[in-house]
Amino acid sequence: MTTQNSATRLTTIAVGTPRTPATPAGTAATDARPATASPRTRPLGTLLAALGVVSFSLTFPSTVWGLESFGPWSLVAVRSALAALIAGAFLLAMRVPAPERRHWGGLVVVGLGVVVGFPLLTTLALQTSTTSHAAVVVGLLPLTTAAFAAIRTGRRPSRTFWAAAISGAVVVLAFTVQQSGGAVSTGDVYLFGALLVCAAGYTEGGRLAAQMPGWQVIGWALILCLPLAVVGSAVALAYEPVHLTAHGVIGLVWVAAGSTFFGLYVWYRGMAEIGIPRASQLQLAQPLLTLVWSVSLLGEQLSPAAPLAAAGVLVCIAVTQRAK
Repeated sequence: MTTQNSATRLTTIAVGTPRTPATPAGTAATDARPATASPRTRPLGTLLAALGVVSFSLTFPSTVWGLESFGPWSLVAVRSALAALIAGAFLLAMRVPAPERRHWGGLVVVGLGVVVGFPLLTTLALQTSTTSHAAVVVGLLPLTTAAFAAIRTGRRPSRTFWAAAISGAVVVLAFTVQQSGGAVSTGDVYLFGALLVCAAGYTEGGRLAAQMPGWQVIGWALILCLPLAVVGSAVALAYEPVHLTAHGVIGLVWVAAGSTFFGLYVWYRGMAEIGIPRASQLQLAQPLLTLVWSVSLLGEQLSPAAPLAAAGVLVCIAVTQRAK
């Protein structure tokens, strides 16, 4: 997969909820919402993060559709450019000032992780891997994101949390590896690379979303990547043939507007409300949702083991949402 948010007073886009004051310069930031967040905000944060997961679950099937019309490099570059134009339009319409200097480093990490790295690596992988095989990335992403968050913020989830998170990752990994026959290919290398860069981008974006509206986090990250996306589009389109189809155009539009902008907006906002570790565990459901879309949209065959894997993942999600 990307994505790819936080509470905001700009009610034209976001539901108005209280926002944690920005962290003063020179102090350590925490992982989005702390445990003292109002109980009334937690259901909203869970809902928003879940909407992000649903949006992300459509990314792989949409990418496969997009590859019907575009080459992998063209698809990623044009996708990023379109998403940046959408974000820029919102930032301009809202007259949003540029972020403070202390935020730019984190925005670069977000851009490299979720705007460039994850889309490019997963798109290259999907040239040879099925969407069900690629789901191994998002299956392991929650655990990797929680680990990155623990290192980055210094917060340590409970043993119960980690046990449930690891169990969920094992269930998803076993299911997806069984589907692929356990073979390791070049596509797998791309997928595991995508896993690492996306977890870093999610973690940094979730941290920033506690200090500025989350749609601005992804918006400014996209703007930072716009020059690269424009140059990449021009070069890639010159070398990769384009054969426009309905599926190809729909796939491109969704990965640009749905996955990259809307998905990351609600995802970062959700993380700001309920914290990075809990939000990341909702992604345990993402591979199974992707499998549903793979069957219904791409006609892939679904293994009989899917219902059992789904039940196991849902149990792990329930445990992680209650663990402190």
